[in-house]
Amino acid sequence: MKTLNWIFIMIVPLVVSIIIFLIFFRTNMATLKLYRSTSVVLPDSVEEAGIVVDQDGKISKILTKPDLDTMDPNSFEVIDFGDLVIMPGVVDSHVHVNEPGRTDWEGYTTATRAAAKGGVTTIIDMPLNSIPPTTTIENFNTKLKAAEGKNYVDLGFWGGVIPGNQNELVKLVEAGVVGFKCFLCPSGVDEFPNVNQEDIQLALQALEGTNSVLAFHAELELNNTTPIGDPTIYETFLESRPDEMEVEAIKIVTELCAKHSVRCHIVHLAAAKALPILRKFRAKNKNLTVETCHHYLTFSSEEIPQGKTQYKCCPPIRDHENRELLWAALQNHDIDQVVSDHSPCTPNLKFLNNTEKPADFMKAWGGIASVQFGLSLFWTEARKRGLNLLDVSHFLCKGPSKLIGLESKKGQLKEGLDADFVVWNQNETFVVKQSDIEMKNKITPYLNMEFYGKVYKTFVRGLKVYDKDEGFSETPLGKLNIKKGVKN
Repeated sequence: MKTLNWIFIMIVPLVVSIIIFLIFFRTNMATLKLYRSTSVVLPDSVEEAGIVVDQDGKISKILTKPDLDTMDPNSFEVIDFGDLVIMPGVVDSHVHVNEPGRTDWEGYTTATRAAAKGGVTTIIDMPLNSIPPTTTIENFNTKLKAAEGKNYVDLGFWGGVIPGNQNELVKLVEAGVVGFKCFLCPSGVDEFPNVNQEDIQLALQALEGTNSVLAFHAELELNNTTPIGDPTIYETFLESRPDEMEVEAIKIVTELCAKHSVRCHIVHLAAAKALPILRKFRAKNKNLTVETCHHYLTFSSEEIPQGKTQYKCCPPIRDHENRELLWAALQNHDIDQVVSDHSPCTPNLKFLNNTEKPADFMKAWGGIASVQFGLSLFWTEARKRGLNLLDVSHFLCKGPSKLIGLESKKGQLKEGLDADFVVWNQNETFVVKQSDIEMKNKITPYLNMEFYGKVYKTFVRGLKVYDKDEGFSETPLGKLNIKKGVKN
């Protein structure tokens, strides 16, 4: 009898514990969400699949069709998107938010809402045109304070290289900036002066061993670029910034990059004439990457109307043949990624307040606002040229995340990465209406244009931040300074 009592005392608690564990485990499993579709863009395929998101906002499991067919339907909360595309969230590594200092141009709330509505889940803020620029630790802390609690998507920061700030660079890397940007020509704002070759050498020396990246606005001022035509005609502005400005600058960048073991990057390549130089250099040196922008792939200079300074940017949009050469370079992987270079401003800086008089291209601010539309812009043109959803994911998601050192967290639908994804209809078109634009200033050359690729929902780390029917999350859910703590 004592033996039976002893067994009862030992066994019953154990059985109860097992039952409680199984109940807890099943309940916990049921809280995991499974997002499925017939078109999930995985790293190497587009197929029927599901992504399981854990409570930390990570992708804990990828289930392909055989897994879906045999799974216990009670194991997960299943959200089925039918034939809508589930793709990694777009990573836009080239965005000018301008807060603080020029917050009337753009701000963190409006920029990140626009991003979320366009399927972008991560943006990286450029070191200008805010005041102060991100060129010192003190300035960076000012930016962090200004951005706190305002972001609907995840946010990182570029640092800036200007004359004399080389001693700040390593400190900025340690503080979390994803890399650095410099200008080889005047930037357009006094607080961010351009650098010369000596400044670049000092910056590259400071960045040796950090695994950071130095990005170049690669235009070099020439002596023979004074235009003489009508300033309200786009061709006059185009003549003032010929291809040679980019070609000569890129020659300098490749020479400097060859001397240092530091990653270098060409931002917003516009001139196809520079591609042979880049191909030759990249065949021997893998430390140089290249991006282009949606406006260079969408527009050609011949189509730009008189006085429509919404189209002005630097480097400029070039002709139709140039655009097609950029597309060919993308398909050959001579260009690594496509970004927005979202660079907004107020209407007066575009000289658009007088509707009866064509605006002056020579005086207007150079920048195109587009962070909300990149996915649709790219897909509309890409589908005409035979590119597929894997290509979209590569150039808009994987490429930018690799550049900024976040490929272990962002840019692909893989187990262990953040559950950042966009749900969209690749076959549905929409027309850009001013009332739908989330950017602070509604000035964009894309107004009233029709594009393929309607975004339905955007998720950041498993949290829904945008829904086309329900709007935005009640509070901003984006994380700030996402490179902080990531081991280089």
